[in-house]
Amino acid sequence: MAATTQKVIDLEHDEILAFCGDQDRKLKKIQAMLKAKIIPRGTELRVSGSTHDVDVAHRVITDLLESQRDLDTELTERQIVHALHEAEIEPGGTRALLKDTIAIPRLGGKLTPLTKGQKDYVTAMRQQDIVFCIGPAGTGKTYLAMAMAVESLLAGRVDRLILVRPAVEAGERLGFLPGDIGEKFDPYVRPLYDALYEMVEPEQLAELKENGTIEIAPLAFMRGRTLNNSYVVLDEAQNASREQVKMFLTRMGYGSKMVITGDITQIDLPQNKPSGLIQAKKLLADIKGIAFVNFTRRDVVRNPLVQKIVAAYEAHGK
Repeated sequence: MAATTQKVIDLEHDEILAFCGDQDRKLKKIQAMLKAKIIPRGTELRVSGSTHDVDVAHRVITDLLESQRDLDTELTERQIVHALHEAEIEPGGTRALLKDTIAIPRLGGKLTPLTKGQKDYVTAMRQQDIVFCIGPAGTGKTYLAMAMAVESLLAGRVDRLILVRPAVEAGERLGFLPGDIGEKFDPYVRPLYDALYEMVEPEQLAELKENGTIEIAPLAFMRGRTLNNSYVVLDEAQNASREQVKMFLTRMGYGSKMVITGDITQIDLPQNKPSGLIQAKKLLADIKGIAFVNFTRRDVVRNPLVQKIVAAYEAHGK
């Protein structure tokens, strides 16, 4: 029988309750993803197993505990699961991942990236004026862009938040839908509204929309505008034509940031109309001040089944 070893991790009473979760649910998640055995005893966590497995588990648990202390709040099961996945790839990276927070008061003030790809994306949005994020569904492209935009607006770093989306599925048929342009376009921007409702108090959101501080508009309505001191997000950019992407990018004024997101595996344009997102990636990749972040299925943070669905379609495509 292989030799076993044990390490003990001491915690405060409140810490161990927050870390293990109700009926040890979070601890069971950790246990399921590590090979060492983890037993809570009072204010201790006793980690036992082979020397290698104990060393790995001790390092990961210590990183998670330090992250919980850094954030001064409980880690969610979702944060723990994704941090453990990242720890398998980059030992010691858990704390760095969860330390990079986005200040959203309505979400407890501390939204964190869940994968290294998401952390690189957040870093790029902090450092660059224009950021392209390309990747499959469920990777948080739009959600993180919205979070960074809301953080910048609430912190006073920009004066306006402008959210833009092409209405490709509707095409000319927009005119046949009832209501004004806002009511016609509303179904196409529902994901943007869903994120906003999570991040901004309803009364505040209504006021910001009313006074034009937050604006949601079709991509076609950007022509002729100059956007100064604004945080501008173009969502579903794979469905924008070459001319539209060029038009959008050249709206940028002083003191503004732009984030462009899209999934080039889900293009709804007619076959004879190339995607402007693909062209932009080829033309602009080497320009200083513009960053490109590419997500893979490893960055999917929805239900784990989404990763498997994305993998299946990738395999079929090959």
